[in-house]
Amino acid sequence: MAPVRVKICGLRTPADVAAVVASGAAYAGFVFFAKSPRNVSLDEARIAALSAPEGLCKVALTVNADDATLEAILAAVPLDMLQLHGSESPERVAEVRARFGLPVMKAVGVADEGDLETLFEHSLVADQILVDAKPPKGAALPGGNGLTFDWRLVAQRRWLRPWMLAGGLTAGNVAEAIRLTGARQVDVSSGVESAPGVKDATKIADFVAAATRMKAEIPILR
Repeated sequence: MAPVRVKICGLRTPADVAAVVASGAAYAGFVFFAKSPRNVSLDEARIAALSAPEGLCKVALTVNADDATLEAILAAVPLDMLQLHGSESPERVAEVRARFGLPVMKAVGVADEGDLETLFEHSLVADQILVDAKPPKGAALPGGNGLTFDWRLVAQRRWLRPWMLAGGLTAGNVAEAIRLTGARQVDVSSGVESAPGVKDATKIADFVAAATRMKAEIPILR
């Protein structure tokens, strides 16, 4: 049995970070994607990240970012991990990991069993995998849409790297998601907001409490 670790994504202010710290979450995510209501400027992210205590993993979410963009983010903001949330290939993931010297989490959208091969391919090169709901065609955002997927597709599976479950999670369904999938890490963004891009400290606390009450069984390798 292992404790469940929680990532709260889409933080924008020191108050957001304080709420995450108070909740006991393990990861704090900052979104660098202009189309997202959770997008932060480099200055905003720097101020918020500097307020985080040691031990809280600070994650930069980017979407198909080029090297210059990643360099600018890392020069301005103290971060611990890069999250690639676009259509980055396994080759691009490996390139980013080698160039920037930080752990890389690759997000992969899942809608059916055909997407599991993509998960496996990325698990060969990424440090972690984020298993998210695949956005509908034409969606402006690659994640953070508040959508779930059929959790049975990933129930009790393992990949070559640690993985994190995302997609439409809330305090009301996260325990069932963990029970069904065996996930030992979960990610939430819109599920702990009072409005798009506005984090709610009470919802954050409730979500983390619901998730960490669960003890996820070690998944069976299939």
